[in-house]
Amino acid sequence: MTPLYWLAWSASRLVFRNLFRCRVYHPERVPTAGPVILAANHESYFDPPLVGSSLPRPVNYLAREDLFSHRLSGPFLRGLNSVPVDRKGSGASGLKGILRRLLNGDAILIFPEGTRSHNGTMQPPQTGIGLTILKSHAPVVPVRVWTYKAFGRHRKIPRPAVIAVKFGHPLPFNSVRNQAKNCPRTEWRTLYQKVTNETMTAIANLQPVMDAD
Repeated sequence: MTPLYWLAWSASRLVFRNLFRCRVYHPERVPTAGPVILAANHESYFDPPLVGSSLPRPVNYLAREDLFSHRLSGPFLRGLNSVPVDRKGSGASGLKGILRRLLNGDAILIFPEGTRSHNGTMQPPQTGIGLTILKSHAPVVPVRVWTYKAFGRHRKIPRPAVIAVKFGHPLPFNSVRNQAKNCPRTEWRTLYQKVTNETMTAIANLQPVMDAD
């Protein structure tokens, strides 16, 4: 961890545990080393620091590329392991940045919905997550957060409500990736829609309770 990342990580843990009675379920399901994609729903601005502070390993985040050109926000975002992407997160340069971090053995957090929920329910995914999964060899860990009541987009300031995050079992997608290597490009859209749908279903099925396993 960089000094800035450690400071933000420690402060987030302190705030979430003491002010929002944070619940964290099954963080042990996330590999402690090696590349991994954390695919999460998106309910509020709390989501990136909540997911990151729930894990002992550093996490890489996506941020709008225009923010990196600012004198203050640029160094700050780089210190937090952020990857510049376009607003939809599907640009070629953003994809290369994501794959570069994964090839380096890093964990990266992606929100398939692309933006925060308007009402606390999950939204349709954008196409970028499926292409990222097929282009990488990293396991995909579905993640679900419950932060809307505390800091949904209708709130200007957070409300001290309970928040939670749960990590699912990794999804390897090995068979689909092998299929993608040998199929014509015309069939790629079908394959990355398949992995996108499976990822979103896995996220939606997570509930804020400890599982038996």
